Amino acid sequence: MADLASGSWLPRRGRTLQSLGLAEAPRDRPLLYPGAWPSDSGLLDGDRLLPLDRLVHDDRVPVLAVGSNACPGQLRHKMDEFGIVSPIPMARARVTGIEVGVSAHVSRMGYVSASPFHAPGRVRELFVTWLDAEQLAVIDTSEGVPLPNGNYGRPWLPAPEVRIELADGTTLPGAFAYVNRHGVLHDGADAPRTHPGQRALLTELLLGSARLRGLFGVTADEFCARARADAALCEQGTRLFAAEKLVTASGLERYLREERA
Repeated sequence: MADLASGSWLPRRGRTLQSLGLAEAPRDRPLLYPGAWPSDSGLLDGDRLLPLDRLVHDDRVPVLAVGSNACPGQLRHKMDEFGIVSPIPMARARVTGIEVGVSAHVSRMGYVSASPFHAPGRVRELFVTWLDAEQLAVIDTSEGVPLPNGNYGRPWLPAPEVRIELADGTTLPGAFAYVNRHGVLHDGADAPRTHPGQRALLTELLLGSARLRGLFGVTADEFCARARADAALCEQGTRLFAAEKLVTASGLERYLREERA
């Protein structure tokens, strides 16, 4: 631990996820998606978020988080499921070239999640999670990467197409990211739409589609309750997105093809 966290001599009281407002996981409360993100870089260590002594970890894999994987409560939940207690460095980054879109699938967690799309010149504050092999396998599994019909692939997004600058001025040569294999939802004009948060998103989607209301109800709360853990219904919702022509390309498909080559 001491090689990852600065100020490791400090009393370990305080800086809990609960005290920082970072403990809740969208897996438990879908309408919170994508969950609360930290205000700055930190080391997720159990139920605490500690300071980092460095932002680059060459012995780990950099993975860009655009949704709930930047929520410490969600990350902790995923690791706990597999008994993994090793800490996770989370480095805040200024990212140019991608934007946070809406995945063209309904998650069994009860929400419609995020996925990146190509957005030249667009700048976002995101997080790079530095994962060891065990942690990477857990997140891959949660995103369906190992499955041929899984929702996400994990391609490498290279610089300069995607520029990732850390707070200390370091620019990374690229990072992995979870890109939806179904595509993303569009904004009504065939351009990818940005993710506005779960309640606003579901409310808008339900208002725009009678067929979607027939499957999931008329409110965001009903949507989450019906979708949660109902794999068949989620698959119906995913197919309906495509059938109603709500889906467009993310612009990152070429990296998915390279990943599978």
